[in-house]
Amino acid sequence: MTGVNVVEIQSVTKTFPAGNVTALENIDLTLTTGEFVSLIGPSGCGKSTLLRVIGDLIEPSAGTVTVNGKPAKQARGDHDYGIVFQDSVLFDWRTVAKNIGLPLELLGWDRAKRKQRVDEMLELVELGSFGEHYPWQLSGGMQQRVSIARALAFEPALLLMDEPFGALDEMTRERLNLELLSIWQKLASTVVFVTHSISEAVFLSTRVVVMSPRPGRIAGVVDIDLPYPRTVETREEPRYFALVTEVRELLRKRGEHLLPEEEAALTE
Repeated sequence: MTGVNVVEIQSVTKTFPAGNVTALENIDLTLTTGEFVSLIGPSGCGKSTLLRVIGDLIEPSAGTVTVNGKPAKQARGDHDYGIVFQDSVLFDWRTVAKNIGLPLELLGWDRAKRKQRVDEMLELVELGSFGEHYPWQLSGGMQQRVSIARALAFEPALLLMDEPFGALDEMTRERLNLELLSIWQKLASTVVFVTHSISEAVFLSTRVVVMSPRPGRIAGVVDIDLPYPRTVETREEPRYFALVTEVRELLRKRGEHLLPEEEAALTE
């Protein structure tokens, strides 16, 4: 890998005192500029916990995390992160434009600059005519695009995404995969993406990090050498199927029971 290190995770362990549960154990991982790295593994393997440790939403019990050469806590204070969860977490009483502009308000941007940036983000996620709508007037997929626009509004160095499309139907999910890749390529952001879907991880990523059952460890890393831009036809290529198989077999070598959507990945 070439490029500047954006995230450096060294010997990270996370134990939750309640029940004495070790969610992560001795994690080492480095992400460089412009990478799209997916974390995949069975439920309870710690992938969402790892994302939250990177984002300084929870602290590791041992080890260190640095973002842009700074401790994770400082990076969060410097607004180096954008975060998107499975639930779009929009405010129903604010318009789409005002939802996207909220972090810019909190950062003290003046109204004119804020409006210009919001308009740019609406166009980026192809919602230019929906700025005055309210979240409850949008489909689930459109709401997630608003959430992505809000997370990217202040140009964070790192975008953290925790199963953002997990609650959507398969057709909407595949379309948003394409839209997310387009946004990522335009902005050259570094992305950490949590998913249960092997097919989604392979389609989106430059690398897929496979995690073992609790306590979560890195079972292996698969480099995804599919060329960009990726299209609907990418999912029909022999190399795509080979990489899906490689990720699935790496999971199985760890003695894991795949979820139904993981079993179905090869036939999607």
